[in-house]
Amino acid sequence: MESIPRIISVDDHTVEPPRVWSDRLPAKFRDVGPRIVRAPVKELTFVGGRFTPVMGAPGDDGPEADWWIYEDLHRPLTRLDTAVGYSRDEVRLEGITYEQMRPGSFGVPERLADMDRNHVQSALCFPTFPRFCGQTFTEASDRELALLGVRAYNDWMVEEWCGPEAHGRLIPLGIVPLWDAGLAAAEVRRNAARGVRAVCFSEIPPHLGLPSVHTDAWDPFLRACAETRTVIAMHIGSSSRMPSTSADAPPAVGSVITFANCCFSLADWLMSGAFERFPDLRIMYAEGQIGWIPYVLERADVTWEQNRAWGGVADKVRRPPSELFAEHVHGCFFDDAFGLRSLDAIGAGNVLYETDYPHSDSTWPHSKEVAERQMGHLPQDDVERIVRGNAIELLGLTEEGLWAHAAR
Repeated sequence: MESIPRIISVDDHTVEPPRVWSDRLPAKFRDVGPRIVRAPVKELTFVGGRFTPVMGAPGDDGPEADWWIYEDLHRPLTRLDTAVGYSRDEVRLEGITYEQMRPGSFGVPERLADMDRNHVQSALCFPTFPRFCGQTFTEASDRELALLGVRAYNDWMVEEWCGPEAHGRLIPLGIVPLWDAGLAAAEVRRNAARGVRAVCFSEIPPHLGLPSVHTDAWDPFLRACAETRTVIAMHIGSSSRMPSTSADAPPAVGSVITFANCCFSLADWLMSGAFERFPDLRIMYAEGQIGWIPYVLERADVTWEQNRAWGGVADKVRRPPSELFAEHVHGCFFDDAFGLRSLDAIGAGNVLYETDYPHSDSTWPHSKEVAERQMGHLPQDDVERIVRGNAIELLGLTEEGLWAHAAR
């Protein structure tokens, strides 16, 4: 390995500024749309994979935090949302205010400065308040307001977060109204027309009360993604259910097995027939790491070879799953030495790099050093593909690794 080129991170996060929705919703919705209030934290737990915050009333005891309010949802900003700049021992489950977070979490100039410090050229950022696939709006009762909320977020993402001030270095990632595949398809096409090449989706939709990928219910959405070359990006936790072993398991248990939902999801997609129906479809697993992939592919191929007749897939999966993976799937990682030692079994063209800024697992500001330590055995061509080349191809970036439509 000669050097680590400038990184294109395919999994970072934005903490939305307070006025994203109040500035964009029609006047009649501004008092009921997503908005920030400051209030005490009465209770905050994360046990058994479940995050449970309770907001206190004015005058109650407890530390103050900034809370997103939307219908019945009260969701505080937390230190886990934006942990960079703090020592690991200081990163606790606690509510915070905007003043208590690193400005690069929500400010574009400050984000670019932190990217420079971390050898990062460009970054694709997942949502915070909408959650990883926009399920906050899917769970809302007022569908008219929810659809406006989805569109407002996408407008902010394209026009401000990835707007001229970002100089093409922030790459837009949209959300869709998951409760209606036709509306989701329309939103994919609306955003694709302005250069958006990635959209969030749930790793396991039935956990959200939605159809699985084994039905044809998602076909309008999948067709829109395939025809516009919009990659489907699935982040760990995008099913609103993090893996856990018991109701009383501490968060550390879930942190060890965060990749588990990706395993289940990949098995779904490989056995769904979706890649046969939509040959141009591409998907990626954000923050799922990659070391688990070789065995899942081996097992999927054995299952397809030996059990497809009675396994319900003979008529829709006509090629070995590992071949479908090679053409349609990307795994994403930020710290996975084992996975990189197994790269031959995964494919250098199927791996993307990420930094997870500003979350507690982030390798910021040492992502380059992590890459040097873990990729030192790889040929330079593979390093360049993993660190930036694959992302350029997948996300339709310029040869310089910038979002080509930033000036629009």
